[in-house]
Amino acid sequence: MSTAVHQAIAELPLPPGWRWRVDVRPRRRSLGIEITHDGEVRFAVPAQADPQAVAAAVRTRLPRIAEEIRRRADRPAEPVKELVGGSSFAYLGRRYRLKPVPADRERRVRLHRGWLELPESSSTDEGARRIAAWYTERGGDWIRARLPSLELRVGVTANCVEIADLADRWGACGPSGTITVHWAVMQLPPPLVDLVLVHELCHLRQQGHGPAFRREMRLVLSDVDRREKWFAEEEPQLWRGRVQ
Repeated sequence: MSTAVHQAIAELPLPPGWRWRVDVRPRRRSLGIEITHDGEVRFAVPAQADPQAVAAAVRTRLPRIAEEIRRRADRPAEPVKELVGGSSFAYLGRRYRLKPVPADRERRVRLHRGWLELPESSSTDEGARRIAAWYTERGGDWIRARLPSLELRVGVTANCVEIADLADRWGACGPSGTITVHWAVMQLPPPLVDLVLVHELCHLRQQGHGPAFRREMRLVLSDVDRREKWFAEEEPQLWRGRVQ
């Protein structure tokens, strides 16, 4: 089946130089399109997908895919932090300065009096992991408190929500109804964290990113286009753990 779908897509007027592949995912019910941070397009299709129907759906989305590939090609390099006093870290849209503090068995990364305190670590990588763990724990508490009101607006309930490192994705919705959010999303202002959460909640109603999915998004967030533009501006600045 993947060979037939691949052939059907290959016959479309795809721009030269596009890197793409077809992934057959038995649990999917409709076409899904993912674009990695390095610009590869992944077409996720159900096991029994009609190759011509998939090709027709891809054809309608070519302009949007091309725009996203161009945006990712133009994005700046992934941010790198230096874990020294005064370095800036964002949490829910606000900036905090890093304050290294002496190591102590009871001390953990925390916000204290306007500073992000980081106990001395054995290496910069260890320090980065501890900050990421802080985003994960604190962000998880915030998201779990926020999620019920958004679930009510969307009309669905997630089985659970997790905060993790998703590499090149900001959110994911699993077949079991589990929603996962990248810990780096917690650097964004609350309206943009809501955007990520609503996006994944809407996937519990509609797979893929077609017209039906867009309608679901607009029913919940009437200003979704403005938020997505804002997200596109903020997203390249998100720190994902790289240090020097």
